[in-house]
Amino acid sequence: MTTTETPVELTSAPADAPAKDVALTEAAAVKVRALLDQEGRDDLRLRIAVQPGGCSGLQYQLFFDERSLDGDIELDLHGVPLVVDRMSAPYLGGATVDFTDTIEQQGFTIDNPNAGGGCACGNSFCG
Repeated sequence: MTTTETPVELTSAPADAPAKDVALTEAAAVKVRALLDQEGRDDLRLRIAVQPGGCSGLQYQLFFDERSLDGDIELDLHGVPLVVDRMSAPYLGGATVDFTDTIEQQGFTIDNPNAGGGCACGNSFCG
């Protein structure tokens, strides 16, 4: 799986939005399980992170990871092992990860209630 980076701008991390409220749609879970099967390893988990970068200041990263970091929040959603690091957790509370496969678009998307408004590039938004 390649790293998926989507720029996002959030003014501050909301303290009342814990990452344990991250959701994964069934479509996303099916795709992640298929990708994990292709990897042929049982020690990998989907890691969702928010990192500095992108045109709006922050961006999402989705990747497979075997590491366990201090403070990780570990979830099992639709049979998919998922982890969020403690620094990203406040930004991801209530977020939903989906997978779209249409003529116009293919890939993972994140609907995040902690972010609002869009920018001209169409890939980033502000909080």
